[in-house]
Amino acid sequence: MRIPSDSRIREDVLRELRQDTCLRDKQIAVEVNQYVVTLTGTVASASEHIAAQEAVQRAPDVFAVVNSLEVRIPSGMRTDAEIAQEVQSALEWDVMIPHERIRSTISNGWVALEGTVDFLHERAGAERYVRRLAGVRGVYNQIEINPQEAKPENVLEAITQELRQRAQREADGLRVSLNDGVATLSGQVSSWEEERAVVIAAGQAPGVEVVRDQLRINQ
Repeated sequence: MRIPSDSRIREDVLRELRQDTCLRDKQIAVEVNQYVVTLTGTVASASEHIAAQEAVQRAPDVFAVVNSLEVRIPSGMRTDAEIAQEVQSALEWDVMIPHERIRSTISNGWVALEGTVDFLHERAGAERYVRRLAGVRGVYNQIEINPQEAKPENVLEAITQELRQRAQREADGLRVSLNDGVATLSGQVSSWEEERAVVIAAGQAPGVEVVRDQLRINQ
């Protein structure tokens, strides 16, 4: 089995960062120590902060990411009032998000989201849209999920349907345990992409508020 060096991992991470068009001209420093990647430097928005972290996670052999990037909003950016209008428009744009049940408060570019939704993916989707907006420094996601009856078999069914759509295998060997809305996933998957698909599918199952990923990648 190949054991990658820290320098090789760093090269892979830098390649992923260069391939992301919104990060190419950013001053991002990358350090790697025993498979742990640390990012330092500055970016111009919360969406770039998240994009850099996701780029690192796409690189092979990365064990963990320490995202120490600082968000610095350029002068002349949008006011809180302008951001508030953009937040409302962004949430209304997606028909899958119950925007009428979500409230937002903006202070110095920081957005606090409150309200209730029915599914974890609605909560995550609202935060994802808001983070992409220009002028947003960060998001406090305080949206709550309405309690529903959660069953392990429903979570497994959601995972199976997702894997079928991706022309991948059934959910054999994957296990789900549920406790107070927390779904813990265990078992083996074949790739990072499959692991991500399984976690996302579990989060879309009724009654799931948090997904705890204990899956192992079988390489």
